Amino acid sequence: MDLKTTYLGLSLEHPLVPSAGPLTEKLEDLKRLEDAGASAVVLHSLFEEQLRAESAELDYHLSHGVESYPEALTYFPEPAEFRLGPEDYLELIARAKQALRIPVIASLNGSTLGGWTEYARKIQQAGADALELNIYNIPTDPDQSAEEIENTYVEIVRAVRAAVSIPVAVKLSPFFTNFAHVAKRLVAAGANGLVLFNRFYQPDIDLETLEIRPNVLLSTPMAMRLPLRWIAILYGRLSASLAATSGVHRATDAIKLLMAGADVTMMCSALIRHGPQHLATVKRDMIAWLEEHEYESVAQLKGSLSQKNCPDPTAFERAQYMRALTTYPLPPARLS
Repeated sequence: MDLKTTYLGLSLEHPLVPSAGPLTEKLEDLKRLEDAGASAVVLHSLFEEQLRAESAELDYHLSHGVESYPEALTYFPEPAEFRLGPEDYLELIARAKQALRIPVIASLNGSTLGGWTEYARKIQQAGADALELNIYNIPTDPDQSAEEIENTYVEIVRAVRAAVSIPVAVKLSPFFTNFAHVAKRLVAAGANGLVLFNRFYQPDIDLETLEIRPNVLLSTPMAMRLPLRWIAILYGRLSASLAATSGVHRATDAIKLLMAGADVTMMCSALIRHGPQHLATVKRDMIAWLEEHEYESVAQLKGSLSQKNCPDPTAFERAQYMRALTTYPLPPARLS
């Protein structure tokens, strides 16, 4: 069975790729994922806040005590003490490239131009095969327009694209007035791929302490419906790779997304629940399904049920809304 696919210009043995998360933070875990059969890995995200912290710490060390010469010279940190998160991230990239045989994709998470371009260059220099821009922004200013928000995304992509030569993917949320238009603008700005979708982690309220608590909920297979719809709509309309993420737990989830038009299907929650070895299970089940249904390759089914190719293109649009509501099976009425 030929499972090969191409993502961001990278030739992969199959479409199953661990996405950025807790299992891609350490080299030993990356090796476990490769041993389990991962075709590539997306490293955990380097956050914009970490870049700001590094800049603030550097400024502090360079300015603290400068008026108290000669003692001032002792305030500068020794090289061994000046080991910051972002530098560790670059070292992880370099070590992963030496230790792994599969492509290593780095990830930057932020919402403003900030230090994206500088660290994009450093990430490329460290040896990353590609870069995923995880643009995570929750607008709260009622005076900020949709156009202003979209322009920020485009500016980030354009700036990073100008700074590096490696492929660049953009991981997005679905919360845009016209997502198809935003996707087209980002590809025109230089994005080589789109990763659909980022999952915003919603806060919760602790009723005992009356505090706002972070509450990370792992995805379920139901979450793949949203990326499935938009990948199916975008397939064949954009000259960019399409990655599906969120809700990929089983081989059937991955197959549906590939039929919609995904080049790769990324996994995180399922691997946290079941461990890296779950990758091998999903791959085995995918091969079994393809053989049972007489497919010879992943390429043969890719995009076969996209909006462009499916028998009823309206199935991905409003036309199906009333049909879905009217055909939902209600439980039988109970006699009182």
